Amino acid sequence: MPKLTVGLTGGIASGKSLAAEAFATLGVPVLNADAVAREVVAPGSVGLRQIRERFGAGFLTPAGELDRRKMREHVFADAAARRALEAITHPLIRARLLEWRDAQRAPYCVLDVPILVESGLDALVDRILVVDAPVALQVQRLMARDGIDEDLARAMLAAQASRERRLERADDVIRNDGAPQAVRNAVARLHALYLDLASGAERPATGLHLP
Repeated sequence: MPKLTVGLTGGIASGKSLAAEAFATLGVPVLNADAVAREVVAPGSVGLRQIRERFGAGFLTPAGELDRRKMREHVFADAAARRALEAITHPLIRARLLEWRDAQRAPYCVLDVPILVESGLDALVDRILVVDAPVALQVQRLMARDGIDEDLARAMLAAQASRERRLERADDVIRNDGAPQAVRNAVARLHALYLDLASGAERPATGLHLP
């Protein structure tokens, strides 16, 4: 188990994936919770069976896979449905994250979790790093990335913790409203900090807010 586990989070389209990629480039073990979320509902999985039982076969494709777009539109329009889906998937995701974290041997590792704060998965980490961007910029990026309209983009953002709540929980913050290289530079500075903390250095009284 690593000496330090960093929880990397941020709103949808905040640039969190860019930060995760920068950590991985530096040789830091990174596990993406979205990838785990796909694994736990893969064909033949317990998660997919439970989803079919709860939501019906209409949410599966002809190939027997989860129809992600249909499910996403459904749960972001229905809070009760979203909670039901989370009740199935979150325990499975948590177990996989915990298993992976405890198997790492690097000085520190990163759990890349979009809904770290609101899911309670922050209990698995020692330090929280938030990648932050203005909401208007997130909406613009999300519409362009997923080919969706503004209403769905804003509904997806509303389903996550508020920007303010994430920032309140943050130990460190990367502000991503500029060039991608600024995020990479911020990750390099945080990498040095996290290596120091993993080696037993005293934790700073206040976190880093970069760039």
